[in-house]
Amino acid sequence: MALPDHLSDDLGASLGIPGITAHRSVFGDGPVDGRIVLVQGVLGAVGSMAAQLARWAGATVIGTVTRSRDLERVDPSVVSHAVALDQDDPAKAIRAHAPQGVHRIIEVAMSDNADLDAAVIVGDAVIAAYATRADRPELPFWPLLFANVTLRLLGSDDFPVEAKQQAARDLTAVAAVGALKVNPVRCLVHASRAVPTWHATLRKHAGLIHPTESPPYFTGSSATCN
Repeated sequence: MALPDHLSDDLGASLGIPGITAHRSVFGDGPVDGRIVLVQGVLGAVGSMAAQLARWAGATVIGTVTRSRDLERVDPSVVSHAVALDQDDPAKAIRAHAPQGVHRIIEVAMSDNADLDAAVIVGDAVIAAYATRADRPELPFWPLLFANVTLRLLGSDDFPVEAKQQAARDLTAVAAVGALKVNPVRCLVHASRAVPTWHATLRKHAGLIHPTESPPYFTGSSATCN
C-alpha cells in the first residue's frame, strides 16, 4: 500500500508500528463514536496518532502530558481537554471533563498510571496498554475488577494480520484527507532513520513481505516523550 504522493516522509515513517499500534489501541475493542477516550502521553508517537484517530472516529479525547509546561503543545482541535500529570490531583481534573468516567484508556505507562486509570474509568471499559515503565506493574486489582474493566495488552508484532491490514487501510485514508499528522516530539526519529518507505513498513506489518530491517519503536521510553 503506497503512501499518497502529497504526504511527507516524516508522516510515512510514523505510520508503521506506531501507527498500527495506535489504530489497534483505539479500535481493537469496537467503535469509539460518542465515547470518551483518555490518551495517556498524548504528545508521544503512538499517543498523538491514537488521539487523532479517536477524534476522527467521533470520540471526545482527553489527553495527558507529564508536565504542565507541555499543555500548550497539545492541539485543541484534536484533544478536547488536556491534563498535566504533575498537578496535585490529575484524577479530579480528568473527572471534571468526564464525570461518569472515561470509556477507553490508551496507556503508555501502565506501571505509572494504573491507580489513575482505575480512578477515572467507567464500568465495563477498556484499558489498552502498549507500554510500561516497570515490567511487573502493580495493579489496583479490586477497583478494576469491580468496575469489570478489560485490560488489553498490545504487542504489535503479534496483531492479527487482518487487524494490520485494516490499520493500513484506515491510516492511509485518514492521512490522505489531512486528518493525521506527525507531532514533532523529540522522541520521534526523523524519517530518514526510520523505515525506507511507507510501502515497505505497512506491507511488512500486514504480513505481506518481510524487509530485513524493522522500524524503530518506542516502548517504555515513550512514557517520557511528552
